[in-house]
Amino acid sequence: MRRDVQSRNHFSKCFLLMLSCAVHYTGESSFEVKTEADSSDHSRLHTRENQYTCTQCEKRFSSQAVLSQHMNIHSGKYKCKECGKCCESSSRLAGHRRTHVGEKPFECTVCGKRFTDSSNFICHSRIHSGEKPYKCHVCTKAFSQSGNLKSHMRVHAICDATEENWYSCDECEKRFSSERSLCQHMYIHTGKYKCVECGKCFQNSSHLAVHMRSHSGEKPFECTVCGKRFARSDQLVAHSRIHSGEKPYKCYVCQKAFTESGKLKSHVRVHTGERLYKCSVCNKRFITSSHMQRHKRRAHINCA
Repeated sequence: MRRDVQSRNHFSKCFLLMLSCAVHYTGESSFEVKTEADSSDHSRLHTRENQYTCTQCEKRFSSQAVLSQHMNIHSGKYKCKECGKCCESSSRLAGHRRTHVGEKPFECTVCGKRFTDSSNFICHSRIHSGEKPYKCHVCTKAFSQSGNLKSHMRVHAICDATEENWYSCDECEKRFSSERSLCQHMYIHTGKYKCVECGKCFQNSSHLAVHMRSHSGEKPFECTVCGKRFARSDQLVAHSRIHSGEKPYKCYVCQKAFTESGKLKSHVRVHTGERLYKCSVCNKRFITSSHMQRHKRRAHINCA
């Protein structure tokens, strides 16, 4: 891991400050601080003073209340009886259960499309209203979803970043924009969440639980249109867009749209120049893992 601590920390604090301010922008009203305790917690959103650390997965939080809610995932207090997934709260669990029964109580009054949870419904409604509540405080560009804003902020971050600003894994040299992301990634190398069947390691227990279905053959998520079943809920959601034609993930630079957020993230790197994947033979870097693997097959076919 690179040790140019001063420059890296300065960049990280500036970037996170920009991001926190942008994500919490409401478009009209400002954040209301009611008590001294609220003021303290709110200020940490901007300083990213995440002093409360989870002892199970080492994620860090800005307040004890948020940490306590997160701990419900590890304690299994709100656990789905169908697939074993643990949620942070009863409301999150209720929303998750709808994915099993196919219940979609939230209906768009404009186009009639229905949703399992209110957050997806709210995001969808902005297609019709044109509302873009997430505003970049650097260039004032606005977005309808917070995830699109976070991706956009990387453009400003990378323009100011140097090689020393990244957190690099000592094991595989993959790079991360935050120390938290690096710490979570390291569980893959430590083997904390390791599959007893094939030995593959994961970043957290939920990813491991999903992976175990590949061995058991369990596919609890069924498409109500064609009956195809999936091991993961996100696979079902992505598949359903084949029937609906929906492409909710749009590139903020060229407006190209995608059915999955992962495809959008890979695409965005074309504009930002971010190259996370490094060839172990010649050290050349690539935007996607598939590009790196293709390079190794073609350029280093005779290498051991």
